[in-house]
Amino acid sequence: MTRQRLRICVHGVVQGVGFRPFVYTTAAALGLSGSVRNDSSGAIIEVEGDAGAVGDFLDHLTNHPPPLAVIESVQNQNIPLCGGTGFVITDTSHTAGSRTLASPDVAMCDDCAAEQRDPGNRRYRHPFVNCTNCGPRFTIIASLPYDRAATTMADFPMCPDCTREYADPTDRRFHAQPVCCPQCGPTLTFRNHDGVVTDGEPGLRHARKLLRDGGILAVKGIGGYHLACDATNAAAVATLRDRKRRGDKPFAVMVPDLATARDIADVDAAAAQLLSGIQRPIVLLSKRTDTAISDLVAPRNPDIGVMVAYTPLHALLFGLPGDEPGPGVLVMTSGNLGGEPICFTDTDALDRLAPLTDGWLLHNRAILVPCDDSVVRVVDTSEMPIRRSRGYAPLPIALPVPVAPTLAVGADLKNTLAVAEGKYAWLSQHIGDMDDLATLSAFDAAERHLQELTGVTPENLVADAHPGYRSTAWAHRKAGGRPVYTVQHHHSHIAAVMAEHGLDGSGQVVGFAFDGTGYGPDGAIWGGEVMVVDYKGFRRVAQLRYVPLAGGDVSVERPYRMALAHLWAAGLPWSDDLPPVRGCPADERGVLAHQLQTSLGCVPTSSMGRLFDAVAALAGVRQTVDYEAQAAIEFEGLSRGLDCGAGTYAFDVTGGDPLLVDPAPVLRAVIGDQRAGVPAGVIGARFHRAVADLVVRLAELESVAAGTRIVALSGGVFQNALLLRLALRGLHAKGFEVITHRRVPPNDGGIALGQLLIGNSN
Repeated sequence: MTRQRLRICVHGVVQGVGFRPFVYTTAAALGLSGSVRNDSSGAIIEVEGDAGAVGDFLDHLTNHPPPLAVIESVQNQNIPLCGGTGFVITDTSHTAGSRTLASPDVAMCDDCAAEQRDPGNRRYRHPFVNCTNCGPRFTIIASLPYDRAATTMADFPMCPDCTREYADPTDRRFHAQPVCCPQCGPTLTFRNHDGVVTDGEPGLRHARKLLRDGGILAVKGIGGYHLACDATNAAAVATLRDRKRRGDKPFAVMVPDLATARDIADVDAAAAQLLSGIQRPIVLLSKRTDTAISDLVAPRNPDIGVMVAYTPLHALLFGLPGDEPGPGVLVMTSGNLGGEPICFTDTDALDRLAPLTDGWLLHNRAILVPCDDSVVRVVDTSEMPIRRSRGYAPLPIALPVPVAPTLAVGADLKNTLAVAEGKYAWLSQHIGDMDDLATLSAFDAAERHLQELTGVTPENLVADAHPGYRSTAWAHRKAGGRPVYTVQHHHSHIAAVMAEHGLDGSGQVVGFAFDGTGYGPDGAIWGGEVMVVDYKGFRRVAQLRYVPLAGGDVSVERPYRMALAHLWAAGLPWSDDLPPVRGCPADERGVLAHQLQTSLGCVPTSSMGRLFDAVAALAGVRQTVDYEAQAAIEFEGLSRGLDCGAGTYAFDVTGGDPLLVDPAPVLRAVIGDQRAGVPAGVIGARFHRAVADLVVRLAELESVAAGTRIVALSGGVFQNALLLRLALRGLHAKGFEVITHRRVPPNDGGIALGQLLIGNSN
């Protein structure tokens, strides 16, 4: 029998995920001796025994790791035999200049859920049950290596029973840093507005009763506070909407299980996997019409954001068997006012949420890092992130080419920052819109924490080229003598999707960057761009024809202004029978006409997002909005599943460098259909088809000259599921290889990834 000893270095997410007990039990089952320890670079394993058994061990390690582990690389080398008959788990060690990877927060596993529901288990009804396969990670870790002393669980010494489980390599709680039980873990309290505090089970009953009675409850979760109410109680939803200053922006809902999700929304196999997986994001699903959910949850929206309860506290809030239950579907929205960062400290929540809530369900396990819920949707069975945060951050993204230690600060909307070194990038959790001091403070904290977890010390910074972005100003202010590279917004969009798909930049792609706004090198607001792109640069080969954007954000908030601007640019009259003309007050119409004629307070824009606003207004869908892209979202919702009929729309494309895409023929056709009484949904179906046909047409025109058959689609407009499906099918029918977003959002939440690649290419 040939005997062999291997030293194996494993890099990836291997701490706090049950990796060492997995190694221990696997080695023991194969009769191997040796050791395993955590290291600041990952895990170090030594195994010795029969060469065949060592080979089986390597195969199992590589191909069947624990469910939460992410194996990035496995390196092994033969070392001298040492003998021995046992396998041991040793203490964590530190290796200079190396790093390991932190795990994201993970939903409660089935084993822990079963314990919580078992009256004979010592963790029966425990609000903080967890093990190596589930529970908080990212939001409680101060630094790596991931040991209890470096987490917010350091304040809770383990009882003898938990200590025994923690020290037993055969137990699934072996070195589970948040491990605890009702005897030694955090405590739950309910607090009302009079300051009366009720602990434990009685407090939980108060919280459920408050929800049943139509109240608003602030609930402390893993990454911050939620505001919750009964989703079937229209008065409660209206009260929450009013207090939160939410306008018509949809709320997400939480359900106790997958069966309830199926009761309120259409759930296919891909969506079911996301809803019940370890990340438990909010999944955007088509609403069912036969439910008791209030229409005020997502007004005039065909979709509803659904997440399945992911913490043991959430399970208790819905009620276990024998409880007087809470509502079966809860609105579950971030604990903040619109535009503010999420509350995550108790002091902040008791202060800032006081005007919004009727009571608080708190606990005394501190949250170190705020982390909002992630949002995804499924397009043609594939996951597309809308917001990448809880459950995903801070998992690394492998880069196609190595980069220097770099910090990318992202954009000002839906901000996410990133650090990178070598062939890995780490994106932060969702931070939000950089429009107030609180968000800038959250940005500072996220940047410090991400550097602490990754060990990356940035040598250069990358920012958006927009001269007015707060994120860009932050980069210059914090550079401290380091170089700051600025990159064009839409170039970053396309570079991000290229990086996701492992393109090394040696070849170019034809990129479509369709969004609401981005600063162009000519000082205009871009957003309807076709580019030939690699990481080193881009060439703008086609654009939506410029129209004047009068008054900046005022025109974004009032789509009727964009419709009138597009009519003016197309030479079409402002006839009184058109919805946006009727929707614009007469005095404002006069001022707007003067602005357009004199260019006073106007900036040219090629934005496809603004064109969607304009056409939605012309079709009579909506003349003002309460939240970003509301008109386009409602327009898409009306258009889904409808036949275009005999009518078709088509853009004009005229020669030049770049090609100019003229929407005037589409606008004339929309006006004709609207006057003929064609329903807004049919107009929308025709418009979406026209935009998708335009994408295919321009791809065919530009791919030959660029010498590529790869087409990249990015920008917030491609969150539109109807448009994306139509474009994908049209491009695939023509034989194009199409790359879209699967790991970072197509909106500005993915910008930082593209910035990293561009900033390191020169």
